[in-house]
Amino acid sequence: MTNSCAVNPVTGKKQIVLMSEEQEIAMGKDADPQIVAQYGLYENKALQDFITKKGNEMAAISHRPGLKYEFKIVDSDVLNAFAVPGGYVYFTRGIMAHFNNEAEFAGVLGHEIGHITARHSVSQQTKAVLGQVGLIGSMILVPQVADFAEPLSQGLGLLFLKFGRDAERQSDELGVEYSSRIGYDAHEMAGFFNTLERKSAGTGAAELPDFLSTHPNPGERNITVNNLSVEWKKKLNLNNPTVNRNNYLRMIEGLIYGEDPKQGFLEKDVFYHPELKFQFPTPAGWNYQNTPQRVQLAPKDGKAILMMTLGSGKTLQDAMNTMIQNNNLQVVESNPVTVNGLNAMSVIADVKPQQGQQSSSVRTLSYYIQYNQNIYVLLGASSTADFNNYSGIFTQTMKNFKELSDPSKLNKQPERIRIKTVGTTGTLRQALATFKVPEGRMEELSILNGMQLTDQVQKGSLIKIIAN
Repeated sequence: MTNSCAVNPVTGKKQIVLMSEEQEIAMGKDADPQIVAQYGLYENKALQDFITKKGNEMAAISHRPGLKYEFKIVDSDVLNAFAVPGGYVYFTRGIMAHFNNEAEFAGVLGHEIGHITARHSVSQQTKAVLGQVGLIGSMILVPQVADFAEPLSQGLGLLFLKFGRDAERQSDELGVEYSSRIGYDAHEMAGFFNTLERKSAGTGAAELPDFLSTHPNPGERNITVNNLSVEWKKKLNLNNPTVNRNNYLRMIEGLIYGEDPKQGFLEKDVFYHPELKFQFPTPAGWNYQNTPQRVQLAPKDGKAILMMTLGSGKTLQDAMNTMIQNNNLQVVESNPVTVNGLNAMSVIADVKPQQGQQSSSVRTLSYYIQYNQNIYVLLGASSTADFNNYSGIFTQTMKNFKELSDPSKLNKQPERIRIKTVGTTGTLRQALATFKVPEGRMEELSILNGMQLTDQVQKGSLIKIIAN
């Protein structure tokens, strides 16, 4: 690791950094395949071409045009965008669904490129702060369970860093500058903060770090960004900045909204996976996260975790041995069992005590179940003291793993963004009602459209609704 003074490309000032640009690029290159494996890419050529084109345009006028940037859409419905060192920028399909024009997108794109050009993630290394993915949002676990679950839940040290407020403000400034320089109206970026704030107010868990988690107060950001956008318009003589609302909305027609059922979905405390054809019940009221690699559940108090993933190896014994070895477990007892006619093993194991500890602080119950060429591992963990309170809940889920045969679940289709033309001038509420949007989803749709239900929409304008 290099400990040296380097000139910050954005500020022009010297700063102490712990790595060279080569190391920074290598870090991003190493993280990228792990991020793609964790979340999957959203396959949509038109959208992918759009973010690559705009990203490259913006990178070219940024403070670090020499980096090789990559821009990707990850298959997550969480509303977020993030960057890792070396030029890698990611947008979730969830955030792409919530933009209402190209200018909003461009502002957030500039913000993320700003983190890279100002070397925020690199300077963050000097403070030795490294975030983890997988157990974020409201899925906060008590320390001993978290210590066990975090390496188990990813096996990769992803570089999602929580930046300080000064870094976030600087990235906002760069977002305004960069989006203005490629001709967009950065005023729209300020409006998007309202969408972020309204959306985050109604959600709990997130599988990615919340875009607002360490950011300055959204109201304050809105004012600052508005003022900066006016300044940059004057500076660049930008008299007719681009917004491109209709063009953007037509581009996201058909975008999957919310969970994609084929990757598994939760409905009335049962998790269904149509592609792998299995189901199991989940504890009522527990927080839930689903990624391509695992399903995770935790009670609100964070005193336990329950997860399902694919086992390694060809036999139940192989899968058990791998799990035991990888997670430093000590078997207390193991028994062959049958789960709804499927061969399985039930294992109670403790995390091996660390040096100086008399006994283990975490106990686990896991079932290894052989089904359709795969071995599924369902594992529950809690502190040893709490284990008896949770073992029955773990067992209830594990013993009821079974084949999914219900056609309505197997064939469940995702909801998608549909773009509609307003027939009559009136309020957004009236417009949504003409497209038969249920009353219970009116507020959700108003946030999705970046508007209030009382806002006027003109005849002939485009709005988003949700349909299969």
